[in-house]
Amino acid sequence: MLHTEDELDGQALVRRSNLRRALQLVFDNSGSETRAGIARATGLTAATASSLVAELIDERLVVEVGHAASTGGKRATVLAIDASHHLFLVVVLRCADAHAALIALDGTSVYEERIVYASDDRDDMIRAMLTRIAHRFGPRLLAAAVQLPGATDGRVVLESVQLEWADRPLADELSDLVGAPVLLVNDVDAEAVAETIASGVTSGRRLFLHIGIGIGGTVTLDGEPAPGPHARVGEIGHVQVVFGDEARACPCGRRGCLESAASMPALLGDGFTEGMDAADVRALVDAADPERLAGGAIALGRVITMLTAMLDPGEVVIGGSAAGLGEGFLELVRAETQLPPSGTVRVPVRGATGGIVPFAGAAQFALGAALGVRWTAAQLAE
Repeated sequence: MLHTEDELDGQALVRRSNLRRALQLVFDNSGSETRAGIARATGLTAATASSLVAELIDERLVVEVGHAASTGGKRATVLAIDASHHLFLVVVLRCADAHAALIALDGTSVYEERIVYASDDRDDMIRAMLTRIAHRFGPRLLAAAVQLPGATDGRVVLESVQLEWADRPLADELSDLVGAPVLLVNDVDAEAVAETIASGVTSGRRLFLHIGIGIGGTVTLDGEPAPGPHARVGEIGHVQVVFGDEARACPCGRRGCLESAASMPALLGDGFTEGMDAADVRALVDAADPERLAGGAIALGRVITMLTAMLDPGEVVIGGSAAGLGEGFLELVRAETQLPPSGTVRVPVRGATGGIVPFAGAAQFALGAALGVRWTAAQLAE
């Protein structure tokens, strides 16, 4: 497999880089790429390109699928992603439920399972589900990614208010269970990467905001989350933004937090739960207090104004469950950001692109960590 940098010397690092370049070309052109095409695209010799392809075939990452149309000489052999063996396990954890999916190398889902739990049986339910999956698919698992609400350094859940975990070495726990490397991913980071895939725009700086049970944000640079030294980028939900009599109580125990004004429960009431059917969310929106929706939009708009003045992103994307609020809510947010502070510029605000599977971001984290390549929106389409 494509080894980590600390396992390789200089020459091996160059070869690994070339393997990734070759593999990405097959990912981008599965069913039409050839050895000659890889040589042309990379500038490598035909012999080197053939050697790389041979290794990728041996690792069951690439497969030969026939011959290209004749151009007058010997027909070239066509290459495609080998989706017959390796799998990525993706687990999306939320307050009351979890969704697991097994993703083949071509981005297709080969198995999915959902469970519902309460706080007192959550750990047992999760372990039981992963034990079933490991028993059935274990030898084929290449890597796993676990998406969760809260701060993580990739190995340890540093703090998750929603899941009531702190300093928990969850990656090691689950890696022992499933028999494959496990990477923990913050849910907003995963959504931001999914937006990169869905939009097809991998360059520039983007501010991504998630609205759901809680509120969080992240900044992506050229399609990748920009981490901080404390793994706390975007923890904005409990920043006080509303004051005086208008400040409402927040679940954290304080008053006036952004979450108390602009989270989905704050806007739509306690009837909202993540994973609700779109029609049910629409019904809550239709029944919601217009003044409460407007107040939430104003609070969110003010935070966006401050963040864009500091970060200077190319755009702001609002995701999570916010799509259910409709374009009218986004217009209210935009209205609050229309007049930027002196010395700054107005940054466009839009909703998330959508159109890809809900676990796409976490799946991409697993793929990137294991193989260093990317899926396209078409490969992860709903």
